[in-house]
Formats: sequence, structure tokens, C-alpha cells
Amino acid sequence: MRKRQAKKRPLLPDPRFKDQLVTRFVNMLMWDGKKSIAFKIFYDAMNIVETRKQDEEKSALELWKEALSNVMPHVEVRSKRVGGATFQIPMQIRPDRKVSLAMKWLISYSRKRNEKSMALRLAQEVLAAAKEEGAAVKKRVDTHKMAEANKAFSHFRF
Repeated sequence: MRKRQAKKRPLLPDPRFKDQLVTRFVNMLMWDGKKSIAFKIFYDAMNIVETRKQDEEKSALELWKEALSNVMPHVEVRSKRVGGATFQIPMQIRPDRKVSLAMKWLISYSRKRNEKSMALRLAQEVLAAAKEEGAAVKKRVDTHKMAEANKAFSHFRF
């Protein structure tokens, strides 16, 4: 690359849970720079999770973190051109990318749900992912299946 790699800026922890991961999630949830609205959506979703959870000893934040870890992929396929053919090569994922993909999938599949408000959609997707169900978890399973199917090309790693 011609330029230096950009420095990672430190994230401030969120006001309610004092967690940097929550701030990172809210930053991905945010549209048009409306951070206060994104925080409101996330906190409303956590309140809904708190009321609808079955497991009494876990808090809403713990359920959200569990859902995030259930959505996190461990391997992915990347395209590589070898000769004239393009192969899908399974690769390990860096830890920060795992978290980013999990957040991205959780948010995108929440947006595609049919509930009334975004907070409700997010809450339902978090509850489903915590139980290893839902579209975001299915995406992780499909990604793993794709990597498993292309395991024969893993010697092409770059």
C-alpha cells in the first residue's frame, strides 16, 4: 500500500453498560450519523430482551454477547485466481473480523425481519441467535458449510 495503515481509534464505552463492544455495535447500527437514535434502538432492544428472556440468571447484555458469539464465523471462503480458474479457498478469520461480521449479520438480518420497530426486530434476532436459531446463525452455518465443501482447495492459501 502507498499510505500508512490508519491508526485504530480508541472507542469510548457506552453510557449504560460501560462496554466498548456495545459502542462498536451501535456505530454499525447507526444511519446518517444519528448515534443517539442508534443508542435508543439498542437500549430499547435490550429492555425487550430483558422482558422476553427465558433464562432468568442471564442479563440482557450477557444474552446479546452470547448471541454475538453464536453468530461469529470461524472460517470463510476467499476467491483466488490460480491459472485460468477462480477457486474458493477456506481461510481462518482474524478475531476482530469475526466480531465485525457477527455484528454486521445480526444487524442486517434484524433489518429484514417483519416486526414493527427496529428495536423489536433487533431484540427478536438477538433472542433467536442466543438459542442458536435465526437467520444470522443460518448465515454462519452456511459460511462454514461453504468452507467445508471447498476444503480440497485449502493448499492454495495465500
